[in-house]
Amino acid sequence: MVEDNQIKAQVSPFAIREGEIKTFDGKDGYVSMNQIVHKIDIGHITDIHFAILDLINEFEFMTSRQIYQMLQIKGIDPKSQDKLNNKLEQLIKCKILTRYFFDSDEGKGIYRIYCLEKMGKYLLASKEIETKWQQSDNTKPVAMIKKRLAGNQTIIAYLRKVKAFDSYIVKPAITAKTLGKVFKATGGAVKLTKNNKSIQFLFEVIRRESEWQKKLIEKMAFYKDFYENFVPGDSGFASMPQLIFVCEDEKNMAETFKEIVKNQMEISQIKLYFTTDLRQNEETLENTLVEFKLIDGKYRMENIELKLLGM
Repeated sequence: MVEDNQIKAQVSPFAIREGEIKTFDGKDGYVSMNQIVHKIDIGHITDIHFAILDLINEFEFMTSRQIYQMLQIKGIDPKSQDKLNNKLEQLIKCKILTRYFFDSDEGKGIYRIYCLEKMGKYLLASKEIETKWQQSDNTKPVAMIKKRLAGNQTIIAYLRKVKAFDSYIVKPAITAKTLGKVFKATGGAVKLTKNNKSIQFLFEVIRRESEWQKKLIEKMAFYKDFYENFVPGDSGFASMPQLIFVCEDEKNMAETFKEIVKNQMEISQIKLYFTTDLRQNEETLENTLVEFKLIDGKYRMENIELKLLGM
């Protein structure tokens, strides 16, 4: 597998492309549970297949590369990307998983995304693994799926590259008390611990989807409410978490910050940090965060060096 720092992409694969649609690439037809049980009995579906199912259940949408990396992190050796892809193909043929790709005027996307099918939910239930998946989840729009994929990549980068990494939550639920709204950080959360001291990062993924500026400001109202009324223990956070915006590219960081300032949505309790998808490919994450500082009456983008994010 190509290492992150060997990837030479100029544009994030999880950026929004104009006119993009999600296209089905799974299997049509019917597969019975008896057929699947038979494949389990004869060893065609094994523990590693269930580990794959468990991961996709947790992350909802994943690329094969993300599945490969998470299996390695969990101490499971997929042998190679090709061998993993063969196992994914087996699960698709059995309608345990399904698959999509993104298509636009620029052509097909370079990767496929995997998610659960109904048979997958039944198999997980047989192992007493809780799943909240329902068929309508697979109808989610392109932007929502790409936010999940970008969030996955960020969590995986922290898992693999930050020595102080402690734990992660894929979909942290946060309560805006005054507004009476429970919302989720689209990119997940990670907890870092060093010398018995912990800090948590919340990742909010920004995509240039339709009306993204309006959606950003609506979300910022929830975040402001959460932070302005925060007391230890709120939404499961022992202390105030650091909010980080994961943007499509360098320009998108500036665009996002501009919208926040223009609409007076800064949060006085914390600094707002920014990063991009491609910055997660760096060998170390020490210099991947950005802050906008007011210097001589103008905001300037400055890299932040955080030794805590090193190996």
